[in-house]
Amino acid sequence: MDNSILNLTKMKAGIKKLIELIKKHKAAISIGLAVLIIFLAVVPPRVKKIMAGPQAQYETAQVKKESLIQSISASGEIASQEQVDLKFQTSGQLAWVGVKEGDQVKKWQAIASLDKRELEKDLRIELNDYLNERWDFEQTYEDYEKSGLSEEKWLVTDAIKRILQKAQFDLNNKVIDVEIADLTVKLATISSPIDGIVTSIDVPIAGVNITPATAVFTIANPGLMKFIADIDESDVGKTSIGQKVIITLDAYPDEEFEGETTNIAFAAITTSGGGTAFKADISLPENIDQRFKVGMNGDVEIVTAEKTDVTTVPIEAIKTKDGKNYVQIIEGRSIKEIGVETGLESDTKIEIISGLEEGQLVVTGKKES
Repeated sequence: MDNSILNLTKMKAGIKKLIELIKKHKAAISIGLAVLIIFLAVVPPRVKKIMAGPQAQYETAQVKKESLIQSISASGEIASQEQVDLKFQTSGQLAWVGVKEGDQVKKWQAIASLDKRELEKDLRIELNDYLNERWDFEQTYEDYEKSGLSEEKWLVTDAIKRILQKAQFDLNNKVIDVEIADLTVKLATISSPIDGIVTSIDVPIAGVNITPATAVFTIANPGLMKFIADIDESDVGKTSIGQKVIITLDAYPDEEFEGETTNIAFAAITTSGGGTAFKADISLPENIDQRFKVGMNGDVEIVTAEKTDVTTVPIEAIKTKDGKNYVQIIEGRSIKEIGVETGLESDTKIEIISGLEEGQLVVTGKKES
């Protein structure tokens, strides 16, 4: 009991001395606290980050196991696999137009014709000329039959032979003239060689004089659609027939459509920007309700390689020294460099074949001050 009283007495004496000391040096202590507060307020963020450790100074990412897709991007538009531009073979007056844009047509359905009146008259003239030439030929033959010579004798006579041959040639030419006139009449009507939809008509009104170049009827089959992409020259070597393709269309920005490459052009084209590209045909899903229309624009991702369950890091985590790849990993409060072997690469991720394990933290860059 006496010891407890003694200890309490000593404690009270110590507190009393501390209070007296604070009172005595009150100004100095106040200044010190103020300096400390100001220092903490103005200390550079960089110093704070150093004090906080490497994770506060660097951007980091976790090593993950995931699927990795390597692809190339391209733009293009939808076209029909079956599309025809129909033109008249001759000039003339457009007498009849039997369709309008958007109409469905059947195979071999007539869609327009020229005025045939003059053509039909020409055909009748050619027929009459043919009949006249045939009559002359038959009369010549008959005259020589009545000459009293046997057929064997007058056929071998040079003069007679030449006369008969000329008559035969003239008759043959008239047959050809009749066939040409008949074909001209038939070609004055154009018919669709496919089932499809009329997508454009240059001259939709009858009564206009046209030339083959000024009256074009375009018909496309909506059941056979494709996407045509312009593949950059630097990417065409990675592209082959049968590759999976993801298609996004401007008309349906929230949807993705799957197709595959069906053809890659042998000859290059020059793009509007002056670059070199190759046309690639890509299949589209079945055109239900005609959602896909000729001329729709879009973008594609052509899958050139794909792996599942691989170790990956962001591409920016990979650094190179003396021709070898390495990454920086965070271990506690320090950074360590580790050599890695890389594999498949996408636009944002790269495969790590060896050197890292799932869950490790790799440095991808420095944080802004």
